[in-house]
Amino acid sequence: MIAAVPVYAVLSQPTLVLNRHWTPIRICTVKKALGLLAKGVAHVIVPDTYKCYDFQSWADLRAAADEPHIRTVSLRIKVPEMILLRSCDHAGTPRVVFSRRNLFRRDKNTCQYCGRRLPSEALSIDHVVPRALGGKSTWTNCVVACHSCNVGKGNKLLPDAGMKLLKPPREPRWRPSVLVTLPVRRRESWDHFISEAYWNVELEE
Repeated sequence: MIAAVPVYAVLSQPTLVLNRHWTPIRICTVKKALGLLAKGVAHVIVPDTYKCYDFQSWADLRAAADEPHIRTVSLRIKVPEMILLRSCDHAGTPRVVFSRRNLFRRDKNTCQYCGRRLPSEALSIDHVVPRALGGKSTWTNCVVACHSCNVGKGNKLLPDAGMKLLKPPREPRWRPSVLVTLPVRRRESWDHFISEAYWNVELEE
């Protein structure tokens, strides 16, 4: 039964966080979500009705025995799948996670030196300022490159390699329709707010 799941496992389950404009901004653990509810800075959103509950009214609903829940001495609190922050944006301006998948999306699987659009397996990531020369793994220093251009450039700066970029690399703007998530399985209740989840394995510095 679901109720037999250890407390720590339930507390580590994912909860979708929306700002006061009902825009998804991040995913936190159930433990963190309950903390925000207890502090009065967030409300729980019921998936089916989108009705909001504060901590006390949510606790009063009492979870069924076969529902995921947190049990206290006198309460059986339902696991919140989504919470809504009450004031400000709380988490600040969301940013697109710097990852291999997102970098390929930004550059549209196109070599930023020769302009060829290729399948992912025929491309790699190039550091404009090579790591050997102090270059960092950042949005503005990494581009997608075909293998031949990457090998040809090597550990040289662009002027030394006689190469130019198609366009300056920039950090992509975050879009409300695409949530940058933790590497967790999405809940079905999130689908109204999220069109897709980015694969967000961080790039190695």
